[in-house]
Amino acid sequence: MNTRTLTRRTFLRCSVATGGGLLLGFHIPAVAAPGKVLADPSLPPATGEEINAWLSIDPDGVVTIRVPHTEQGQGALTSVSTMVAEELDVPWQDVRAVFAKPNRHVNRGREYVTMSTSGSNLVRNRHPHIMQAGASARERLKEAAAQAWGVTRNEVTAHQGVLSAGRHRAGYGEFASAAAAVTLDQEPTIKAYGDWWLLGTEVPRVDVAVKSNGSAKFSIDVDLEGMVYAAVRACPVPWGKLKGFDAAAVSNRPGIIAVIELKPAAGKDGINAMQSAVAVVADSYYRAKTALDLLPIDWDFGEYVDTSNDSLAAAAAALLDQPAKVVHAEGEDPLPLIARTAKDRVVTAEYDRPYEAHARMEPVNATVSVTAERVDVWTPSQDQSLALMLAADQAGVSTDKVHVHTLFIGGAFGGGGSGNTAVTRQATELSKQLGRPVKVIWSREEDIAQGKQRPVNWSRFSAALGTDGLPTAWFTRCIGEPNRPNNAERAISNMPYQVPSRRHERGFVDSHIPTASHRAPGNNQNGFMIEQFVDEVALAGDWDPLEWRLKMTVGMEPWQRVLLKLKEVAGFTTDLPRGEGMGIAVVKDHDTYCAVCAMVSVSRRGQLRVEKMVVVVNSGYIINPQNCREQVHGSVCWELSHALDGGLDLQNGRFVNTNFDRYGLLRIHDMPEVETHFALSQAGWWGGMGEPAGPPTPPAVANAIYFATGKRVRTTPILQHDLSWG
Repeated sequence: MNTRTLTRRTFLRCSVATGGGLLLGFHIPAVAAPGKVLADPSLPPATGEEINAWLSIDPDGVVTIRVPHTEQGQGALTSVSTMVAEELDVPWQDVRAVFAKPNRHVNRGREYVTMSTSGSNLVRNRHPHIMQAGASARERLKEAAAQAWGVTRNEVTAHQGVLSAGRHRAGYGEFASAAAAVTLDQEPTIKAYGDWWLLGTEVPRVDVAVKSNGSAKFSIDVDLEGMVYAAVRACPVPWGKLKGFDAAAVSNRPGIIAVIELKPAAGKDGINAMQSAVAVVADSYYRAKTALDLLPIDWDFGEYVDTSNDSLAAAAAALLDQPAKVVHAEGEDPLPLIARTAKDRVVTAEYDRPYEAHARMEPVNATVSVTAERVDVWTPSQDQSLALMLAADQAGVSTDKVHVHTLFIGGAFGGGGSGNTAVTRQATELSKQLGRPVKVIWSREEDIAQGKQRPVNWSRFSAALGTDGLPTAWFTRCIGEPNRPNNAERAISNMPYQVPSRRHERGFVDSHIPTASHRAPGNNQNGFMIEQFVDEVALAGDWDPLEWRLKMTVGMEPWQRVLLKLKEVAGFTTDLPRGEGMGIAVVKDHDTYCAVCAMVSVSRRGQLRVEKMVVVVNSGYIINPQNCREQVHGSVCWELSHALDGGLDLQNGRFVNTNFDRYGLLRIHDMPEVETHFALSQAGWWGGMGEPAGPPTPPAVANAIYFATGKRVRTTPILQHDLSWG
C-alpha cells in the first residue's frame, strides 16, 4: 500500500482538474482578465519605473501597485488597486497588485501613512491618501509629457494609459522615468463621487484565481532551507508561570532538536508580550507537537486559578446592583422616573455574552530567520509594520535590519492576528537562539487558549412606558472588562432612539483573560442586547417592532433610510404560524448603518434553522458592490458562528473548550441565504464595510426566535437554550 501526502494545495488542484465532487457545491466566481495578483504577492515584478511609493510603470504600460494593507479576505488588494487605478486612469487589465514592503514603510518615515488593516478603515478613512497617490502619479506623467512636447500640463490629457496633446500621443510607459523626477508645486485633489469610471463598478477580486487554484501562499506555507519547527505551550491559565519541565523525557525522541524555555520580559504584559512558555523544536511539526504533548511540565497557575465563568458572573451580578460610572445622560435622571411608574408599565431585562474565541482557519503561526546580517519574518499580522517592530525588539536589532514578507492571511478581523499574540516574538527568540530559521505553529488548542478573546459583557436595562406605549425613561448599566472599556458602551450609550430621559452606566469586573478587538468590537456584543431590549419595549407598548424603530428615529436620515428600505424589501411581519418567525435589528458600526431581517424556523423539539437574512446597508458610498456583498455575507456568517454555538467555557482559570469539537462554528450546510440591499445616503460621509453587517445579525435571529417560539434568548450561545415549543 502506497502512502502519499495530500496537501491543501494539491487537494485543490486535483479537485479542480478532475471536477471533484466536493468543489462542485461551491460558487467560485469567474476570474476576469483585468487585474492580477501573484500567488506570492510579496515578490514584486522585476521591471518598472517607480513614480511614487505606491506604483511603478514598466515600458509596456503595465502598472504595479504596492498595497500596504494585508489581504485577509476583505479585498484589500483589489480595493487599493482600484482606488489608485481610478485616479491614474489606466486600463484595469494593465494593473498588477503586490504587497508593499514594511521595511520601507517603517524606515522611510511611514510613507504609506499606515499599514494597519483594521476597523473597516481601509476605504472609509484611507481612500483620500490612496487615491491621491494615483492622482499625483497621473499629474507627474502629464507634466513630464508637457515638458517633452513643449506644451502646458493643462493641454495634456491622461486617459486609459495614454497621454495626448494635439498631435502628440504616447503610452504612460514612455514617460515613466521622466515622471519619477517631477516634483509638483501642488498635489492634485481627488475625484468626487459621480466622476468615477472604475470605482462603483463590479470589479472581481484579483485574488480569486490564486485562491481557487490553490497556488496562493499563506504564512503557514513558508518553507525555508534548513528550517526547523516548534510547538509551543504557555501556561493554560494566562499569565501563569513555568516552574519546570523534564526535557530528558522527550529529548531522545526522533527528530527532536531542542527543548527551550521562553521567558517573559520583566514588567511586560501587553497583548503581544511573551508569556512564560516552553517550546519543543524538531525537524517536523508533527514530531515537535507529539513530543510537547508528552513533555512533563510543572506550572504555577497563579492567583486566578479559581476564576470561572460562574465566578465572573457572580461578581458582575453584584456590580449590576451598584451605581457605576455615568458615560451618557440626557434629560432627567431616569431611575426616579422608572421607580414612580406603575410596574406593568416598566420593562426590565438582563443580558450577557461570554468570552468568544477568534478561531480563524489559519492557526496562529510565524516563521523567522535571524542571522548576523538581517532578520526575515513571515507572519499573518493585520499590521506588518507592527510585526516588524516586534521582531526587531525581540532580536535586539534596529528596524532597518528586519524584513517582513507579507503573504495572504487565512482569516483575521481582530484578536487572532500574529501582531496581537506572542508568536512573532517566540519565533524570533527561537531562531536567535538556534541560529537557523524556525517556524512556530500554535495548535488549535493553544490558539484558542492563548488567543486574545472577545470580551465578556453583562447588562441590565430598564424602561418606563408612557400612555402612547413609547418610552419616557431609559436606564442601562453594563459590566465589562477594563482592557476594552468602550466595549461596554458601544451601540448602547450611542443608541439612536430618542427617549426624553436616559442614562447609561459602565462598570468593570476584573479578569486575567487577555482580550482584543474582534470584528465590530463592542457593537458585536452589545447589539445583541440592545436590539432585543428594543423589541421587548416595543411589544410591551403594543408597537410593531419595525414601526417602533421608525417612530423613534424620526429626523435621522441614515437610520430612516435603512429601516424604510428594510420595510420595503423584507416583508417583515409578526403574524406567522407557530414555529416560524421574523426578527429585525439595526446597529451602527464603523459609521455604517445596517438593518437586518432574519427568518427562522424552529421545530417543536427546538431544532433551529436560520433560513434567510435580508440585509440593508447604508455606508454613504461604496466602491465595489460585489466586494461589499461578499463582506456582508462574511459578517453574517461570522456573527452567526459565535452567537449560535460559540462561547468559551472558563473553568479553573483556563478555557476548557479549545477545539472545534466543543467550540462550534457555522458549517456550510447551516449558512442561510443572504440577500443584500444598499440604501446609500451619499451625503459626504463614508462608512466601513468589513464589519457592520455582523452586529445586527444575532439580535435579529433572537427576535425571530421569540416570534417563532415565544421564548426570549438573552444569552449566547443560542443553541444551548431549550427552544422547544408545543
